[in-house]
Amino acid sequence: MHREGELDIREAPGMACGRAPGGRPSQQDDLICLHDARESTSLMVLADGMGGDGAGELASGGVIHAARELWDERAWREQPGALFLETLCQAAHDEIRRRNAWVAAEPHSTIIALLLRGGQAYWAHVGDSRLYHFRGRRCLSVTRDHSLARLKLDRGEIREVDMAHDPDQHVLLRGLGGNEPPEVEHGYAVVRPGDGFALCTDGIWETLSRAELAGLLRAPDLFDALHKGLALGAQRGGETGDNLGLILARTERPASWLGRLAGRLSIT
Repeated sequence: MHREGELDIREAPGMACGRAPGGRPSQQDDLICLHDARESTSLMVLADGMGGDGAGELASGGVIHAARELWDERAWREQPGALFLETLCQAAHDEIRRRNAWVAAEPHSTIIALLLRGGQAYWAHVGDSRLYHFRGRRCLSVTRDHSLARLKLDRGEIREVDMAHDPDQHVLLRGLGGNEPPEVEHGYAVVRPGDGFALCTDGIWETLSRAELAGLLRAPDLFDALHKGLALGAQRGGETGDNLGLILARTERPASWLGRLAGRLSIT
């Protein structure tokens, strides 16, 4: 973990993740990046907690706790990618429900999770935390928010550019921690070397454009890019800005034939 002022940034092979409080007195975003070099498998999970009196922090922390437990149990080796992420979302929901007794307010959380394995990407989400899949400057896909603002967009009542500032943006239609098991939405893609993924809470996607996220993923150093993204989001959010959570991941490009040849040569 690396701390620079109020920025909490962490690195793993091919990934960088971090968060910042923005203008909020508490941090309700939480995240984790996990990597198994032998299996060439990575898991990224990001959560945005909701609820007063510490319930938001408790909820997002419960999501990360569930992710860490399932990773350590190596459940991802035994299950297909989509099934593992479904198991993760349901386990996170149960963990938040278990923590409900710890606080007076009712804890809830979003989740966005990405599993990279064997040239394939699986993702799952509940709520309005997003995943963007980029190939160069082109955004191939973005998850669909489970919010009232997104429903208004689908009905043609607002434009996409207005979603971030719509008064119903923070009214969620799905979340973890409620009375009923969550309805999880899944996605899948075959990835190419150089593909990039950005996972973010609403504090990021409300302040940074798709083009800016794509630019961060094209930067030579993901740690520096993440630092830049968090700082920019915090600056634009201002004194009342939301918490910011961001994960950047990039698949490796194959070395050129000249680079591979140079790597085999030694000078004596």
